[in-house]
Amino acid sequence: MTNRKEPDVSIPTAATLTRTERQADIRINGLAKSYGLPGHEVLAMSDVTLDVASGEFVAVVGASGCGKSTLLRILAGFEKPSTGSVLVGGTPVTGPGSDRGVVFQDYGLFPWLTVRENVAYGPRQHGVSRRAARETADEFLALVGLTRSAGKFPGQLSGGMQQRVAIARVLANNPAVLLMDEPFGALDALTRTDLQAELRRIHRANAATVLFVTHSIEEAVYLADRVVVMTGGAAHGVPGHIRQIVPVNLGDNRDPSSSEFNAVKRMIADLVHEGSDHV
Repeated sequence: MTNRKEPDVSIPTAATLTRTERQADIRINGLAKSYGLPGHEVLAMSDVTLDVASGEFVAVVGASGCGKSTLLRILAGFEKPSTGSVLVGGTPVTGPGSDRGVVFQDYGLFPWLTVRENVAYGPRQHGVSRRAARETADEFLALVGLTRSAGKFPGQLSGGMQQRVAIARVLANNPAVLLMDEPFGALDALTRTDLQAELRRIHRANAATVLFVTHSIEEAVYLADRVVVMTGGAAHGVPGHIRQIVPVNLGDNRDPSSSEFNAVKRMIADLVHEGSDHV
């Protein structure tokens, strides 16, 4: 694995950001989700309880079908739970909201708008003046190291650069919570490594609460304060559920080649594989 190198860009600190800082915790209690017609439902996920503190970075890992993405979609407000409650900043989640920003593997950029216009789109939709929206867009493009690409169109950028634009666009809406579903999954290994380092810097500067879904255990250990291991799922005949939550006490300067890093990685891998074996 290539060691991550911090990008050589000027990153604003949290104190220099001109927008009001928003933070919120996440409280998930007894969450369950079933699919299908009445009397023929399949319980895909059950009894999921998780608290994420304001400003914390939590990663969710597990085999396909264990409910990782379902959990994120419920938090985003795109799906409703069958039972249980979800609170963000003490407010029940009943649908999508500006307090939560979502980044998917598919960048979802508007190809007919420039990079700056893509990032400014959200603030403009919320009534921000054109000048203020441009300033906000430029602020967050600097945060992700894309100032020089502001006037380009998405099709002129690499996949990694487009994902940076997608992250900047979400951050420009000033969300308290950032929900990320395999955002780097489609990228090549080198670009993925660079963006992982970039995301760590962005999180330190922006201080949003992050829930990050990934299949990569190494990525989870590199990025997160805690790693939630999920197992089960309809394909296994057992509802998806949290098997264990693993704290990652490795500090800020994490070296994926170190023995400490790999010990945590092996522990989580064992939990994922043992959970799959026993469902």
